Amino acid sequence: MNQQKILILDFGSQVTQLIARRVRESGVYCEILPFNADVQRMRDFGAAGIILSGGPASVSEEGSPRAPDWVFESGLPVLGICYGQMCMCVQLGGEAKGAEIREFGRAHVDVVADCELFEGTWSVGAREQVWMSHGDHISAPPPGFKTVAVSEGAPYALIANDERKYYGMMFHPEVVHTPHGARLIKNFTHKVCGLTGDWTMASFRQAEIEKIRAHVGKGKVICGLSGGVDSSVAAALIHEAIGDQLTCIFVDHGLLRSGEADEVVKVFRDRFNIKLVHRDASDLFLGELKGVTDPEKKRKIIGKLFIDVFDEEAAKIGGAEFLAQGTLYPDVIESVSALGGPSVTIKSHHNVGGLPDYMKLKLVEPLRELFKDEVRELGRELGLPETIVGRHPFPGPGLAIRVLGEVTREAVAVLQKADAIYLEEIRNAGLYNAIWQAFAVLLPVKSVGVMGDGRTYDQVCALRAVTSTDGMTADVYPFDVAFLSRVAGRIVNEVRGINRVTYDITSKPPGTIEWE
Repeated sequence: MNQQKILILDFGSQVTQLIARRVRESGVYCEILPFNADVQRMRDFGAAGIILSGGPASVSEEGSPRAPDWVFESGLPVLGICYGQMCMCVQLGGEAKGAEIREFGRAHVDVVADCELFEGTWSVGAREQVWMSHGDHISAPPPGFKTVAVSEGAPYALIANDERKYYGMMFHPEVVHTPHGARLIKNFTHKVCGLTGDWTMASFRQAEIEKIRAHVGKGKVICGLSGGVDSSVAAALIHEAIGDQLTCIFVDHGLLRSGEADEVVKVFRDRFNIKLVHRDASDLFLGELKGVTDPEKKRKIIGKLFIDVFDEEAAKIGGAEFLAQGTLYPDVIESVSALGGPSVTIKSHHNVGGLPDYMKLKLVEPLRELFKDEVRELGRELGLPETIVGRHPFPGPGLAIRVLGEVTREAVAVLQKADAIYLEEIRNAGLYNAIWQAFAVLLPVKSVGVMGDGRTYDQVCALRAVTSTDGMTADVYPFDVAFLSRVAGRIVNEVRGINRVTYDITSKPPGTIEWE
């Protein structure tokens, strides 16, 4: 990780993080920095190659972003993607302008020449599917570049200077809609940059354990354990590093899925022998949520109570110097907004909801260099059960925002039963790992129905399931009618209070990381 690295400079593309994911999938460590970050910081990173991301700007606009001159003075291999390609082109003496034919979505390129990126992928004369998203295109490549692929709207869809190890793609290889895109990126990191791809979870685990020990010393650490993937993996890793110096605080707000609170206690206290404080605060949370229907108000109430209860339990422990959080890399990436300004995105509610300043705790964030899929891999490396490691994303406010109305103990119990049946049937069908996230929602409406010889007037339950390969876009999962009929029948028959079930086919466009 400290010797073989790729630097990604971000020009504001909404899928820049996917570039990083593809690079890491090839076994190479990488990080993302804004294109306008301090140049010395870029140098100090010690990269073996540089990738320039796409972005929303037009390269022909006055004041549009440019890569630092250092990029082309460093002697390092460079891969420009979409805006990154055009940026590289104009900075090296080529030209770019608005395209007569814009391309957005699936497109095809014709391969007209060979280059170093093609091993095991494309060949001269082939027509290949790619994903385009551009309104500009290159009108004249820089000196020393050859045309490798063309499309209807991009006469220089892929250009290459094998001698200088510079490559530019108008299309996006990082998205799954470019079938050979991941291999093209791997060829850049391995064949062009000469990296071996030896970054593994085993090596990360050992390096991070040593880092935690050096950072914490003999100090005490407290961790807000929610039972979700992030906090669970963070707790297991820190415990492996410092043992009983770690105490986990599990604030049980009574809004988890059926059986999850018991599983958290069983896994961490009994199986891993981690010091665990389990605070059942369900009466407090449900009391404060009485009469509240607005989901944002629910979130704020739960976030504040979480902090208060966590603070109360932490004070009982005493002597803690460090707070452990399951912060992930997407939470801390410095990005570039569509307006061109740098921004830092940090979750305001993560594990402990953001603690008050007076606690004065130093942070331990062992997962801040990892993406979600890498965290799951690390969890398996640490021996966490698949029921936790493979768990679908679950919001901090829990079922409170899946009860679309007032949150009562009765409503939560009804939703827990319906949700448990839904997930049980998904697992029985062998579909759980094929779905990014599935859950039930209790709607704030009632429906008239007939059950047996009597009329009923009960609530409606909605089911949702989405697929995602990157966590940034989501499509509805195409259950067959027989499956949905079986689930609906079980819920109506087994859960008192529900007499109708519907399936939500909402999908999610690109943009954010979480689906909720």
